[in-house]
Amino acid sequence: MDTVIKIVGIIFVFFAIVFLLKPAVMNRIMEFFKKGKRLYFVGLIRFALAIIFLVGANECKRPWVIIVFGILFIMSGLLIFMMRPERLKAMIEWYQKQWVLLLRVFAVIALAFGAIIIYSA
Repeated sequence: MDTVIKIVGIIFVFFAIVFLLKPAVMNRIMEFFKKGKRLYFVGLIRFALAIIFLVGANECKRPWVIIVFGILFIMSGLLIFMMRPERLKAMIEWYQKQWVLLLRVFAVIALAFGAIIIYSA
C-alpha cells in the first residue's frame, strides 16, 4: 500500500510541475470541474485518497505524516459536500483571477506536499 501512496505523491509532483510551468492548465481544469455537479467528483476523489492514506499509513516510514494528509483529505472532502455549489464556484473563480506568480506559488506548495508524501511513504 505504501507503493500506492508513493504513486499518489508522484502524481502530485507531476501535476505541480505542469502547473508551475503552465498555470493556464490549472485554470482549464478548474473550469471543467466548475460546471454542474462535477465539484462533487472532486470531493469523492478526496475521500478515496483519505481512505488510501489512512489504510496504508502503517506501512509507511512516517505513518503520522500520511495520517495527517489522510485527515486533511477527509476534511476537505467534507467541506466540498457541506458548502453550497455557488460558494465553491466563487472560490474557484477567485483562484482563477489571481496573478500568475501566485498561481506558481500554489504550484510550488503542491510540489512540496507531493515530495513530503513520497518521502514519508
